Amino acid sequence: MYSESDLQAAVDARVLTPEAAQAFRSHIASVRAAPGADEESFRLITGFNDIFVSIAAVILLVAVGWIGESIHAALAGAFVAGSAWFLAEYFTKVRRMALPSIVLMLAFAGGIAATMIGFLVEHGEAIFGEDPGDTVAGLLMGGIALITAVATWLHWKRFMVPITVAAGTAALAAMAVTLILSITGMPEEPDALVMSLVLVAGLGVFTLAMWWDRSDRARQTRRSDVAFWLHLLAAPMIAHPIFFLLGVTEGENITSGAAVMVVGIYIVFGLVALAIDRRALLVSALAYVLFALTQLFRTFGAIELNVALTALVIGSALLLLSAFWQNARAIVVGQLPANLANQLPATIRATAQA
Repeated sequence: MYSESDLQAAVDARVLTPEAAQAFRSHIASVRAAPGADEESFRLITGFNDIFVSIAAVILLVAVGWIGESIHAALAGAFVAGSAWFLAEYFTKVRRMALPSIVLMLAFAGGIAATMIGFLVEHGEAIFGEDPGDTVAGLLMGGIALITAVATWLHWKRFMVPITVAAGTAALAAMAVTLILSITGMPEEPDALVMSLVLVAGLGVFTLAMWWDRSDRARQTRRSDVAFWLHLLAAPMIAHPIFFLLGVTEGENITSGAAVMVVGIYIVFGLVALAIDRRALLVSALAYVLFALTQLFRTFGAIELNVALTALVIGSALLLLSAFWQNARAIVVGQLPANLANQLPATIRATAQA
């Protein structure tokens, strides 16, 4: 029920001594037979009241957005953003409720973007004409993303909700991609250029996530939660473009060579996930490897049971990996250069050296 950031907050408030907090972590690790960092913990809910408050907040935000829409398109987002900030002053700042804080933060960021989009819907044609062109459209979208990022930064300074950094980073990544596309031309559908830009942005987000991870290698503060959400953002931005560029997403069937390549890339993702002790890449690429294995079993004649065999293989492999995660990490990290291994969470290095 309590995250590492909660324990650290208790230490900062002198409710617990650092020694007592560490003793509690050691006790939990011994009970679970795994170091605390291996759990990749993050705070989502502490009780059903989190869900109750989140549902009530969503209902209220939908209502104020609806009322704002009836007055002016821009006011829908403005009302939602303002209400989300107001509610966060109590449920985030005072009550420190995790799930409502996440919901309210996302509503605030979405409300800021929706305010500007609503204004453009109402007055964009009068200001920029019926067809503003790719450059102007790209600049407008980039501007919306930039202002949203600035707003999320202000939200972070006030409330320090871990997912805020990921939301702001997503807005900055969207701004960078749209600004480049405004120069090269905005395609009607995703193409190789778009996916390449998303992949580069995803690698940038991954680098930022690793920076946050390095700043808390013991994973005992809010910085680890920030890194978790950044990894969750980076994973699909890396996985989807790679498989798109391989042609996996284009049709119902892929060649055996492409399927084998997908499985190989998934193995590489698994090695990276073990090294950094983050599972987001494995989850983001799971649908693609399931599809690839299904095609491979079909190629080898197991048409009737191809889906069942795929689920059996992948499910068994992931469960085994989860059960022996520490041992697998010890092997992977043990093969890395010392200067690189020293950048990983301390618990991983300790396991690898044991």
